[in-house]
Amino acid sequence: MKNTREVIAYLTVNKRMPSSVNGNPRYEVILRTAGGLPDVIARTPVDSSLGYSITNHTGKTVRATVGSHYNATTLANVVTLAHGNEVDEYTGA
Repeated sequence: MKNTREVIAYLTVNKRMPSSVNGNPRYEVILRTAGGLPDVIARTPVDSSLGYSITNHTGKTVRATVGSHYNATTLANVVTLAHGNEVDEYTGA
């Protein structure tokens, strides 16, 4: 993955994408940033455990690592934040 960056934002699931060839779920999410920064639209990686856990982060403030993979903005890591503290971590591998 290229051009990775970290974003702190409110995560919402935009839509469920077609499953991978192996039948694993994929999602497109919107990371709503604060302070006038543009929102980030990203997708979960193919055949990643992040596809199964991303719905647990819906409606929460998260710290997400996003990058470019085959010219698509893709999530690499999502951590739910509670009052600025790390609560739970899921890494798409």
